[in-house]
Amino acid sequence: MIHSTTLLTILLMASVTYVTRVAGYLALRNRVMSARVVEVMKTAPGCILISVIAPDFVSDRPADLVALAITVASATRLTILPTVFIGVASAGLLRHLIQ
Repeated sequence: MIHSTTLLTILLMASVTYVTRVAGYLALRNRVMSARVVEVMKTAPGCILISVIAPDFVSDRPADLVALAITVASATRLTILPTVFIGVASAGLLRHLIQ
C-alpha cells in the first residue's frame, strides 16, 4: 500500500507541474509569440522532467541506474507518455527485484 505522504507528494508535484504549464499558456494566450518563444514553451515540460530525474544519474542504487538506462533507451524511440510509464514501471519492478 502506498504511504499517504508519498501519495500527497506525488499529487502536489503533479499539481504544481500542471499549474505552471497552464499559467504560462494563460499568461501568453492573447500575445503573438515568435517561433523561438513557441519552441521554448514546447520544451519547458522536458526541462521540468529532467530536473526531477537528474538526481538519479548520481544514484548509488543499481536498480535506479538500470531503470534510468531503460528509460533513456525508451526515450530515444517513444513519445513522452510511454517513456514515463516504462520508466516508472521499470523503476518499481527493479527496486522490488534488486534490493
